[in-house]
Amino acid sequence: MSTVELTKENFDDVVTDNDFVLIDFWASWCGPCRQFAPVYEGASERHNDLVFAKVDTEAQQELAAAFEIRSIPTLMIVRDNVAVFSQPGALPEAALEDVIGQARALDMDEVRKSVENAKEGEA
Repeated sequence: MSTVELTKENFDDVVTDNDFVLIDFWASWCGPCRQFAPVYEGASERHNDLVFAKVDTEAQQELAAAFEIRSIPTLMIVRDNVAVFSQPGALPEAALEDVIGQARALDMDEVRKSVENAKEGEA
């Protein structure tokens, strides 16, 4: 599956309409981003049941700022509208596969419960 280019215009639709979205925040001038790109593309071909998306932080500065992206590449995984993973740095293939496996294994009912408990604790 090819990757989806995310913009502030389509971001909400893509994340809301899909249960599992991986997002690569990148820029064309970033060396580690260019190194990570083929690893990310390869994973998108192996996991065609998941949505692989990219955010060009130069073109989508508002989106990058909204997610407080300070370092690129940053990989984020959103399941059921909940960000379950976010980490800067280019991951090697084995680490990316491990992260995908861990995100697949999450009990989203438990994750939602944890998010609610955290929100209640802040109130």
